Parts: sequence; C-alpha cells; structure tokens
Amino acid sequence: MAMRVFPVLLIAVVGLAQEPGPRPGTAPESQSAQPSDAPQSASPATASGTSGAAEPSTQQPFRVQVNEVIVPVTVTDDKGRFVSNLDQKDFEILDQGKPQAIQYFTRERNQPVVVGFLLDLSNSSRTQWKNFQNAAADLVLTILPGDPKFSGYLIGYGNDADVMVNTTTDPEAIVSKIRSLKPGGGAALYDAIYEACTSRKLVQGEPVEPRRILIVIGDGNDNSSKKTLAEVLELAQRNLVTIYGVSTTSYGFKSDGDENLVRLAEETGGRVEYPLQSVYSGVSGYLSTPSDEGNYALTVGTGGYASAVASSIFKSIANIAGEVTTQYILRYTPDVPADSVKQFRTITVKVALADVKVRARKGYYPFAP
Repeated sequence: MAMRVFPVLLIAVVGLAQEPGPRPGTAPESQSAQPSDAPQSASPATASGTSGAAEPSTQQPFRVQVNEVIVPVTVTDDKGRFVSNLDQKDFEILDQGKPQAIQYFTRERNQPVVVGFLLDLSNSSRTQWKNFQNAAADLVLTILPGDPKFSGYLIGYGNDADVMVNTTTDPEAIVSKIRSLKPGGGAALYDAIYEACTSRKLVQGEPVEPRRILIVIGDGNDNSSKKTLAEVLELAQRNLVTIYGVSTTSYGFKSDGDENLVRLAEETGGRVEYPLQSVYSGVSGYLSTPSDEGNYALTVGTGGYASAVASSIFKSIANIAGEVTTQYILRYTPDVPADSVKQFRTITVKVALADVKVRARKGYYPFAP
C-alpha cells in the first residue's frame, strides 16, 4: 500500500517544498487533498476553507513560515452536558503561555468531519465482541448519515492493522464489513493510528473542513505494533487528528492499555467513554459479595443484563457522536520563531464561565520535522 501522509498547506508562501513527509501540526486558511488511491500532490484551496475539485499537480505543496493553528474545543458543565451557547468573547487561547488573537470562531452544529473507525480485533475483545461489533455499526450509522459532508473509513487491527474500507460517504459499506469481522490475535493499535494518518484516501478541504477524527473501539492494549505510542501521538498531533475512545474494558477489571488510550485522547483534545464500567458501578457489594456467578447483580445472558449493556453503549455512542459534530472551532496565527522547528508548542484554552470543563488539544508542532 502506498504511504500517504496528510499534507497541511499553510499561509505565507516562501518557496516550494522539495522533500515529501509529514506536514506540520498546524493548518492554513484551507488545504485540499486528492481523494485517489495513488499519491498525488495537493492543490491550494480558497481562503474560506473550501474549494472546488482538486486538480493533479507535479509540484509539492508550498512551504511557509507562518502557521494558522486550528483548535476544536468542547465545553461541558458539571453534569457533562454540552455548553453550546458561548461566543468568541468567552474564550481565551494561550500559546506557550502568551495570549493570542482569535481570528476565526464558529459554533455551528453538524460540522463536516472525516472519521476513522479503528476496531480492536484482538483476542481481548472476544468476551464482548457482539456488543461492540453492534456499537461500531451504530456509531457509523449515527455519524455518517449519507450526507456528502460526512466521510468515514474502517481500520481493523489484530496482529496487523489494515484499512478495510477506504474513505467513503456510504455508511453501509463500512457497516457491512464490520458485520463480517471476527476477533483473534494480537493488538496493533499504534500501527492502526499510523495507517489512519498515512494510508487512506483524503477528502477535499482537510483538515479545515472536514476535520479529522479517530474513534478507537478497544481496550487500548498494544502488543503487535511496529510503531510506538510516542511516534503515533506526534503523527496525530502533526496531522490535526482528534482521538476518541470507546473502551471495551468491563467494570471491575483493569486494562493495561487504558492509560495509553486516555493519553491519546487527552493529548489530541478527545476523551474516552467507558460503557461497560457503568453497568454495575452503582450496585452495592458487587465486588465484595461472594457469588458463584461472579457477583453479577444482573446475571450474564439474561435480558436484564443485555438491556443494561445496550443502554450504556447507546449513551456512549450518543456522547461521542454529539461531541464530534458540535465543537467550537477556534483559529489563530501565532508568532513562531525560526528556532522552534521541532519544538512542541503548548496550547491552553480558557472559558470565562464557572463550573465548566474545557477540552482541547494540548499543543502542536509548528513545522515539519
């Protein structure tokens, strides 16, 4: 499979790039990519963040010195509900601790996205496979309604990671493939993230509109990847990818990969849902009272247990689907010194409102390595 690294076209042109490779973790007023199987150069888009059909070009994208940073932001209240009525004046962005002028702001609902669904096919997913197979299918149908502005693709990961359905606006193609899968083998989560950032067809206008989202449905474990956590985290940050997780770890159990999944999500501005953690969390004595059936307040295999699991998974799906299309989008142009080529720059987003939680990516790399 030919490697394709997401290009990011920036603002102030200083010359043509001669070398291929990852583009910076910042973005311009716009950027486009050619949705084809063979690698092709991106052509510039319009200043509004959208453009017509991209045309093949023999030139590499322009290299620049000034970067516009895109920051998707989620704000929730103390009960986890979305706060969706804020204005630009309510936000403050700090870049390396220095306040920035917000140049673009939107809170439009149903924002265009391209979503990678990363499905854990390892042995650890066997116990709850049917539940999360259905959850993955429901996520696809919820986030991809058949509207051209919403695209998605499927990557399954076991011993290896594979782009099983390339970027499409047709949810049925992805759902049909999910229904045919069976788990078994190891877990190559990091390689799956690498594949998502290098080996799938791009959509015109990425990463400005649509934005790039990954949803990992798994427990965060990795025992088969060639890539490391640090490598793919930097790659995701450079390519403006926001990562979400739907954990398959059950209540009362601990996954060694949970910290990895949380770090991937928090560093890129996403979060992790734990649908199976809530099924028994309110049951007194669940873990302390002996039971031949494993302390299940609702016996596994009964309608009550299945209903509780289905309800919890549905809520997690609704939470993620609602968030990825309802974020605030802030953009600004920082003053980036020439000696910061490889420096990771931190971002802090503040909201002038009490008792709210603000989630945004932790930072970015201003230039390609």
